[in-house]
Amino acid sequence: MDVQCALDCRSLLGEGPVWDVREQRLYWVDIKGRQIHRFALDAGVDETWPMPEDIGSLAPRERGGLVVALRSGFHFYDVSDRRLVPAALPEDEPEHNRFNDGKTDRQGRFWAGTMDEGEKLPSGGLFRLQPDLACHKMIGGIICSNALCWSPDSRVMYHADSGQRTVWAWDFDPATGEIDNRRVFVRIAAADGVPDGATVDSEGFVWIAHWGGWRIVRYDPAGRDAQTIMLPVAQPTCPMFGGPGLDIIFVTSASIGLDAGARSAQPQAGSLFAMQAGVKGLPEARFRG
Repeated sequence: MDVQCALDCRSLLGEGPVWDVREQRLYWVDIKGRQIHRFALDAGVDETWPMPEDIGSLAPRERGGLVVALRSGFHFYDVSDRRLVPAALPEDEPEHNRFNDGKTDRQGRFWAGTMDEGEKLPSGGLFRLQPDLACHKMIGGIICSNALCWSPDSRVMYHADSGQRTVWAWDFDPATGEIDNRRVFVRIAAADGVPDGATVDSEGFVWIAHWGGWRIVRYDPAGRDAQTIMLPVAQPTCPMFGGPGLDIIFVTSASIGLDAGARSAQPQAGSLFAMQAGVKGLPEARFRG
């Protein structure tokens, strides 16, 4: 597969891409660079907005602007006037935790997980933000929350703890947002990297970025490896379908933690990559709050 560098930006920790069908733009974040990015594929133009804290993830809102998961909690951000407004700030989160991967389910709820900054303690969890801004902690005991996505029929939720190298599948109730019956979807061997961000295609296959593994992998609904795509960077972070036909895979990546030799060997680390998928993705929902 022909992997192209769509944007040679070399971010510290590029993450959380989401294709906004309405705007035909790709939003994503640089967590440690504390920036929101909005990339126009047709023009090749990337706009950025600074954040006052580490930003783990975001999603467009139905009523305009963005919902963002900052270190301190959920906020609303208006890119036009650059105004940041607190929406829900979870209580009792340890100071060494920060928000990480997040996504909106197809019913308009925004989900985002937290992680131990040192990536050792199981102090993180997964939170669900309702459109009425009620915030519920759904899962605890997580080292690094990642790989959040849903099956095409919204009956299965996928979620990973990168610290345990494990991606789970949960039964998901679309009407209520409740989850149950956790089981292992895939465990990733150390030689293949660490499970990071994920997305689902229209055929129900799950695409997972392997941090440290130089690859993204497409898994069938039973958790079997169906396709592996090697990348020119060691730390891919998250795939996302986009483009007018939702048939382009964008992949964010990171340069953080690489020494001089590694940076020389992969000079585009931290950049945004794209390739023709050969399969279509699904439109991402907007947060309804």
